Amino acid sequence: MNRHTPPCAALADRLLRALIALAFIIASAALWWPHEAGAARLKEVASVQGVRSNQLVGYGLVVGLDGTGDQTTQTPFTTQSLAAMLQQLGVTVPPGTRIQLKNVAAVLVTASLPPFAQPGQQIDVTVSSLGNAKSLRGGTLIATPLRGADGEIYGLAQGNLVIGGAGAAAGGSKVQVNTLNAGRVPSGATVERAVPTPLAQGDAIQLDLNAFDYSTAREVARVINTKMGQGSAQALDGRTVRVLMPTDAHARVGFMADIENLEIALASPAAKVVINARTGSVVVNQAVTLSACAVAHGSLSVTISAQPVISQPGPFSGGQTVVAEQADIAIQQQAGSLIQMPAGTQLTDVVTALNSLGATPQELLAILQAIKAAGALNAELEVI
Repeated sequence: MNRHTPPCAALADRLLRALIALAFIIASAALWWPHEAGAARLKEVASVQGVRSNQLVGYGLVVGLDGTGDQTTQTPFTTQSLAAMLQQLGVTVPPGTRIQLKNVAAVLVTASLPPFAQPGQQIDVTVSSLGNAKSLRGGTLIATPLRGADGEIYGLAQGNLVIGGAGAAAGGSKVQVNTLNAGRVPSGATVERAVPTPLAQGDAIQLDLNAFDYSTAREVARVINTKMGQGSAQALDGRTVRVLMPTDAHARVGFMADIENLEIALASPAAKVVINARTGSVVVNQAVTLSACAVAHGSLSVTISAQPVISQPGPFSGGQTVVAEQADIAIQQQAGSLIQMPAGTQLTDVVTALNSLGATPQELLAILQAIKAAGALNAELEVI
């Protein structure tokens, strides 16, 4: 230590050096220390069988539109629905009356009934136009029963619509942002009937994993048994886990609250390449590897050009001038060299090898399928 350096400064200097060395060791440990593929809570990898949302649908009318409703001559069901509603309200429309409406639109109302929803609670609804209404902005949804798949009424929707779009038209020009024929009614439906759930039935529940994986199913059963005691959970297959539950309803809620936040160590996913043939998108996960192979890539282009050819008749011949077209077709194929793709054991190696081909996303679809057929792509190829 320098004799001119104060003792406290020297101590601070040694402490700083120790911290730097410790940080270096921790940073380097990430290169050689084995790590798991990931971890997630139980609620994020599995769900209780039967505890789910239920879809509701209903047919109704939106009124109060500013002249942007259905054209009744082209949508006769709108006038029929209005006549039926007026009849329920005590108003009888004379038979044969042609009703000309501009402020009414027929709509389809959809909603999702969450699990454990009780009568009196409110849920959001989505309202979509069925006819040729120009806009639902400013409209009010009239009381609409919402039915489930069994035909029973589980909710009643009514309220003012919230439209996220905007538009204007004048002088033959039209500008529109987002859609004007669909909107939402926040808290617009009242639950009228509850759906029974299996959480309080029987002596056990079944957990359904979001993805099929034997390792994850075994890990879920192991973690639950460690927390709640051996024999509490049993993995039935790669997707379902059976869990024994307490008999008391209050104890069951506490049991689920304890296990849904348990940390689950996720195994590495299976190697998969997902291809969207419509958009040309290619997604590769980190488990995909390549075996050594060689790929020849070249593009073929066909050019068709047409030139007008005028046929002029002779003088005093009485003929007519005829205009025809002469088409020229040219085929050009770019030279495609044989590119060697080395074996890749990491995602970065696979990406580098595929980028070296210089192919467009659409061409990459055919290349990946050919590599898979040759046995050099160590992954499952899925086309969506």
